[in-house]
Formats: sequence, C-alpha cells, structure tokens
Amino acid sequence: MAKISVKEVEVKNKKVLVRVDFNVPLDADGNIANDKRLQAVAPTIKYLLEQGAAIILMSHLGRPNGKVVPSLSLKPVAARLGEILKKEVKFANDCVGREVRKAVQELKSGEILLLENLRFHPEEEKNDGKFAKELASLGEVFVQEAFGTVHRAHASTFGITKYLNSCIGFLVEKEINFLEGMMNPPRPFVAIIGGAKISDKIGILANLADKVNALVIGGAMAYTFLLAKNIKVGNFLVELDKVEKAREILLKALAAKCRVILPIDHVIATKIENGAEFKITQDIDIPDGWLGVDIGPNSISRIAPIIAEAQTILWNGPVGVFEIDEFSKGTIEIAKYVAKATEAGAASIVGGGDSISAVKKAGVAKKITHISTGGGASLEFLEGKPLPGIDAIADK
Repeated sequence: MAKISVKEVEVKNKKVLVRVDFNVPLDADGNIANDKRLQAVAPTIKYLLEQGAAIILMSHLGRPNGKVVPSLSLKPVAARLGEILKKEVKFANDCVGREVRKAVQELKSGEILLLENLRFHPEEEKNDGKFAKELASLGEVFVQEAFGTVHRAHASTFGITKYLNSCIGFLVEKEINFLEGMMNPPRPFVAIIGGAKISDKIGILANLADKVNALVIGGAMAYTFLLAKNIKVGNFLVELDKVEKAREILLKALAAKCRVILPIDHVIATKIENGAEFKITQDIDIPDGWLGVDIGPNSISRIAPIIAEAQTILWNGPVGVFEIDEFSKGTIEIAKYVAKATEAGAASIVGGGDSISAVKKAGVAKKITHISTGGGASLEFLEGKPLPGIDAIADK
C-alpha cells in the first residue's frame, strides 16, 4: 500500500494538521493509565518539529456522544505529551471556532497545539462536510497518524482529505507494512479473539474461520458460541440474535478444518466486581445464578500447546475480566504463552487497548513482535475491509 508519506511532503514553515489517536485509557481518578499511543506518534511529531512545521494535533477521547464531557477533555493529554516530548504543548479549549483560529494563527514554526476532543461535536462522527472543511481550514497539510481510527469515515479522518494535501505518518506506515506481511503468514496460524461482544468482532471471526489453523475464542463472546452448542451459560447476557451466526462460523471452521477452541471450564462469580464470591466450575456448564468471568485452568492447559506450536499469533481481546485481579489469570497466562512462543520464533501481533494493557500487566510487552495501536483497524484490515482513513490518502 504505497501511500504518500510525510517525508515526501514539504512542511517547512507550514501549519500541519495531524490526526492522532490519543484515545488513551483513564483510571478511576481520570489520570492517563497507559501513554503508549502518545509515545507511538512521538517520532512523527519530532520529525515535523525538525522540519520547521507548526503542528496542530487533533484527536478524540472516549465516547462523549457529541456533547461536552469535562472528564473526557484532552487537556491532561497535552500535559503528558509535553513531558514525553520535553516541550510545551499548547492546548485549545475547542477544535473549531474563533478562539481556535486565533490560536492557530499565532502558532509559530516549531510549536505544538493540541485541540480539544473532536467528539464533543456530533458532526465529527457524522462526517459532516462543513465541519470537515472548518477543521481543514486550520492547516495547509494533513497527516494521517491515527491508525486506531482509520477504519471510520469521520470528518477528521476522511472528510478532511477533500480539502488538504494529505499523507500518512510514520506510525500508520509501520502498521500497514506489518499487517500486509500478515496476509500470507507462516503456519500454524493461531488467532485468539476475546472481548465483551461478539457483535463487535463477528466479521473478523467469520473471516478468520477459514484462514487460520486454530481459532481460540474467549471473553464474554465465548458464551454466545457455547450457547450455540446448547451449553449452559448461567446468567450471562448472551447476544441471542448472534447465536445463529455463531453456529454458521462454527460450521465454516469445521469445513475449513480450523480448530475452534472454546472454554471447557470457567471462573464464575456472583457479580462482576472486586470482592465478589467466585469459584471454578468442574465442567463446561455454568450453573444458573452465576456469571462467567474468566477461563478456567483446564481451558488454559488446553490452549497452551496450541499457542506453543504456532508460527503466527494474532491476539485481540482479553479472555476474562482481567481488570479485576481474581478474574485475570486466564488473560495473563495467555499473554505469557504468546510471549514464550514469540521468543521461540513465532510472529505475534497484539491489538486492542485491553490486550495491550494485558501484555503490559503480564510484563511481557517487550517480547511481542508487534503491538498495534489500532485493534479494530487491524482486524478490519485483515478481514479485507477498506480503511477509509487510509484509502482517502493519495498513492505515491
């Protein structure tokens, strides 16, 4: 995918508008829990500074649904980014409007300005043309560096490219190059897909079913597949409208001789919260009144050799409620097995915020071949779907 790179565009003494993905996880106190996404775009920002550009950064944070939500302000991100770059990062209290235009006009070459949360405006996710044009009016060049959002046709990722000369940054270039290399990967190819909802990942599950040698399914979505096999899943809120689709995926995998690995035992709890009563099931069924919150020890033992034999591993999504220590063992063990397989020569790609947090929690992040800043974008790319935020950039 030979898109125009930031290195091929003249940026000296120009206002350069950079779409970044600063949708960072926040802790209970509103502090940045993981700054990997800030670290990831630092090389592009530093390059632009070296070239004498005035840099305007724009991003979203969380899901404010088109309204101003103070707890989702990007102001703390500006402070943390300044610490990383060892340089002041100015902050604008909005992303459009008179005050923003004034701040941009006053911005000098070698300075950085971060705009407030794009999604405080409903026009952003609607890809509103007027909003995109107003954003574009702030800069002279547009750099796409938000890999985590390139699968969405929003005003700041897609619409804006109609009005500015556009290119990709170093992070997006690195992500695409790596993923293209995964299109025909060494085998055995094992995919580990977890997370809360099957609806979020049903497309990738269907696509992977005849492309991988083994498909390990964990997290809450596993219970939809178990229900599709008429196995009791207790009180978990299964996506009933996706049960038939789960059956279709299981049949597709069977026809393609792809092994589908589902939990065979579980950690179950009365509530999904710290201090809740929990225990391990003796078999695959979850009794009424209980919720599945992690895979059990027999499931871990079953998955371990499959990961060990793999030459390529794709992991997106935890296999349990790993944020709670009592329910994190399955996810942490998976992380350690993936790291061990990588050390033995396998190629591993981990995507999605929760999966990244999991490998960090397990202390094995540095052992993973590639940690992607865009879980959803990575999955959709491998699914064969177009990425609007990439496709909108001109080819070389």
